[in-house]
Amino acid sequence: MSQATMSGVINGVDVDRLDQTVQAIQQNPGLGTSQFRALNRWVNGGHNRSTIQAFYAAGQEDTTRAKPFELDADEPPILLGKDQGANPVEFVLHALAACLTTSLVYHAAARGIRIESVESKLEGDLDLQGFLGLSDHVRRGYTHVRAHFTIKSDASATQLEGLTKFSPVFDIVSNPVPVSISIETR
Repeated sequence: MSQATMSGVINGVDVDRLDQTVQAIQQNPGLGTSQFRALNRWVNGGHNRSTIQAFYAAGQEDTTRAKPFELDADEPPILLGKDQGANPVEFVLHALAACLTTSLVYHAAARGIRIESVESKLEGDLDLQGFLGLSDHVRRGYTHVRAHFTIKSDASATQLEGLTKFSPVFDIVSNPVPVSISIETR
């Protein structure tokens, strides 16, 4: 992220604090290492609940959240669920939309680019044949994700699109990430 060219608040982002954060990480790269966590418990059928609270960032455990965030996931009735929450692949779209938007807004603020509004619509194509194990030739996850943004700003569409590419979730869904699974039975 380039250093902010202005001070104050741009796009709701305190660019002075942002610049201080960037400088601190430049001076001590270890401060950039973070670990986020989610604890998930199965409720019933396709319904499960994740609890998110503490995380590690800026060289220390962060415990400032007084209470955890709870996120319910389920499946719609057509997929045998009870619709107690968005399904997991919908959460991926939400995570991608939120991270693309945050990355865009923060990087724009750091460059002095003002944004008046941002809306996005995401669509993901998925073939259940993969999830159901009906075909080894069909991917289990999304085969294509489309994100369309409508942004009110003086910056060009090309400039703004470039800022979205800093999104960690964009990187996660665009590139393979090693995932380790361990199972303990009781």
